Amino acid sequence: MLFLLIHSLFGLLSKAEEPVCHLQGGHELPLLAKEGDISIGGIFSFHDNFISNSSIYISIFQLINKITGVTMIFAIDEINNNTHLLPGVSLGYKLYDACGSVPLAIRAALALVSEQKEDVSPWMSCSKSSIVHAIIGQSGSTPTIGIATTLGPFQMPVISHSATCSCLSNRKEFPTFFRTIPSDYYQSRALAQLVKHFGWTWVGTIRSDNDYGNYGMATFVQVAQQEGICIEYYEAIYRSNPREKFLKTVEIIKKSTSNVIVAFSSYIDMEFLMKELLLQNVTGRQWIGSESWISTKTLATESSFRVLGGSIGITIENVALPSLKDFLLWENVFSCILATKEKNVTKNLCTGQENLSEVKNQYTDVSELRIQNNVYKAVYAVAHALHNLFHCNASQSSDIKCVKMDPIEPWQVLQYLKTVNFTTRNEENVYFDYNGDPAAKYSLINWQLTENLATRFVSVGLYDASKPEGQQFIMSNMNIIWAGGENKVPKSVCSESCPPGTRKAVQKGRPICCFDCIPCADGEFSNTTDSIDCIKCPMEFISHELRHQCILKATEFLSSNETMGIILMIVSLLGACVTIAISIIFFCYKDTPIVRANNSELSFLLLFSLILCFLCSLTFIGQPSDWSCILRHTAFGITFAQCISCVLGKTIVVLMAFRATLPGSNLMKWFGPVQQRLSVFFFTFVQVLICAFWLIISPPFPIKNMKYYKEKIILECDAGSTVAFYCVLGYIGFLSTMCFVLAFLARKLPDNFNEAKFITFSMLVFCAVWITFIPAYISSPGKYTVAVEIFAILASSFGLLFSIFIPKCYVILLKPEINTRKHIMGKMPSKHL
Repeated sequence: MLFLLIHSLFGLLSKAEEPVCHLQGGHELPLLAKEGDISIGGIFSFHDNFISNSSIYISIFQLINKITGVTMIFAIDEINNNTHLLPGVSLGYKLYDACGSVPLAIRAALALVSEQKEDVSPWMSCSKSSIVHAIIGQSGSTPTIGIATTLGPFQMPVISHSATCSCLSNRKEFPTFFRTIPSDYYQSRALAQLVKHFGWTWVGTIRSDNDYGNYGMATFVQVAQQEGICIEYYEAIYRSNPREKFLKTVEIIKKSTSNVIVAFSSYIDMEFLMKELLLQNVTGRQWIGSESWISTKTLATESSFRVLGGSIGITIENVALPSLKDFLLWENVFSCILATKEKNVTKNLCTGQENLSEVKNQYTDVSELRIQNNVYKAVYAVAHALHNLFHCNASQSSDIKCVKMDPIEPWQVLQYLKTVNFTTRNEENVYFDYNGDPAAKYSLINWQLTENLATRFVSVGLYDASKPEGQQFIMSNMNIIWAGGENKVPKSVCSESCPPGTRKAVQKGRPICCFDCIPCADGEFSNTTDSIDCIKCPMEFISHELRHQCILKATEFLSSNETMGIILMIVSLLGACVTIAISIIFFCYKDTPIVRANNSELSFLLLFSLILCFLCSLTFIGQPSDWSCILRHTAFGITFAQCISCVLGKTIVVLMAFRATLPGSNLMKWFGPVQQRLSVFFFTFVQVLICAFWLIISPPFPIKNMKYYKEKIILECDAGSTVAFYCVLGYIGFLSTMCFVLAFLARKLPDNFNEAKFITFSMLVFCAVWITFIPAYISSPGKYTVAVEIFAILASSFGLLFSIFIPKCYVILLKPEINTRKHIMGKMPSKHL
């Protein structure tokens, strides 16, 4: 035990001699550096692949991303020469090359926040202040996530110029992260709205298999599905994938039916895919690109235009930096190098006096510096935060406590970055929202060919996420060139749009964009393209034969302009005229025995009633209205009641006359002219009371019968109170039955003119007509119902007229010799009529 204790103490004493804070592994030195009062770190991928430190001595401007790092130097140099921004304070920089590697990016980040010296004091604390106060970088989302995650605990502000992953907007995971490029949260939505804007509902998708592609495409798919856009295939690509994987993706594209491909990919991954598409000669597809590759000049070659020509996509707004051109000096043009870490350099250092006015190459073209402008804004954002910090005033912001410290700490810069709000020389407003994101504004560009067959990016519109919904896209008047050099917007749908008059029926087991067009059923319509459901037409309408609209149903009623209505009107008027003619004959021969013997007063009243019966049928012809419906039913009921009452009175007179000829009978004095008139009035008045009760309780009214026919509306009169209607008919039937029974009983009484027989026959015709009318009335459709009713009125009226009055007219006009008192009294032999 004693030995173990001594051994432990010896170990502790040995460790006490070691430094409290020592360097783990080899130390990292910046690729470019410049001393200043305040230093800003930068992490860029100056090279696409890792190169050993011994060979990094080569020119930094020979590859794509080198201008991005130089832009940071240019911005710092411009700020140092600005007398209004950070006066008296010089900015320095330390730039590291991540070589496209996440581990190298993280190592560079740690190097920027730690003092890397080999001769660290044994008692030095590890909490020494950082050597930089903010870091600009990185380009890709994945390495930026690593940097932001690593530096979060150090309260080190990280400002990316090109990392667009929406995941970086999570303030809980990345509290120190800012960026000068909009989040893919907005870009993905802009791409989905762009696809919808051009009417494409069937698209394929390709994404980079990294944070940038996966997060961006996930948001795009979510929004696209909400907008009714269907995805035919989901393909992921990555530069390190085997060639078989790319060939599989190309084969899927070749076999697809969608003509539009949305590619949310980095330009490097697109280059790998482009090589295979060119080898397979896959052309004619319309490509929709994300900002990572759509505006990349190295991808827009003459050969790639065969595949990507006409591409359209979203990119950040382009702002030219003319002053940057004079700042771009490089070794391979002027045989000089910038300041570097290497010792014993054999080449000359650049003096800054070199002239670029006659130099023309890819580095002197500063018209397409979209990403570089973001670096420029990031550096200025840090400068404005430092400026506000050095001139802090408690009244400036209630959210920031103004504390001046020496030296300045990164967490102070972090606080002031949250509130920066300034305008650049290019009139760009720079600020960060709560999540550290800038305002989302994009340009819409289109790949077109110039006269010398070079690819140019033509701006054809803008997208501003700050605008209200529906006003975010602002399309310019520029003509868009589509895939294959077409001027017409290509189609990309799984199924052609369903025209008006049809509805969509989703095909089983397929996306909702794949459907069949089903014609709307009878009585339904759809007046829009791609209607989901057919709408039922209102009751008064019927669907057009094309089912694209509803048309007003044809109305049917017995019109006075149609043949049947005209015929019935003629017959009605003819009946009235014949009745009037008979009345005139009776009036002219009113003093003759045959007229007087048959009770001339009841005969004239009966003829008047028949005229009304013939004329009341005219009220049934024409379009029903409130007054015509009331008039036709009440006039019919009252006139027929009066008519039958007169016939009943004549029948009673016949019976009374026979009884009065018997010895000792004085019945006629009890049923004289006064009693006859009172009987007619009484029987008619009962019907008037029924009709009045009917009109008070529930009068007839016009209706539109839409149940009998689907294609037309029947305009007819509803009886209102059905009970009252049947009471009117029942009362007429009661009078007719009583009249028929009395006339039948008197049919064999001695009468030279067979009056009782004529009345019996007339009542027989009357009852037969109305009994037949009932089933015909019920079974007849539409206007034929009214026609049957008119026919029953006319037939029964003609039956009464001809049965009772024609035989008398025959005697008056053709047999005047028997129209004598002797013949009436039966004193002369005669034949029965």
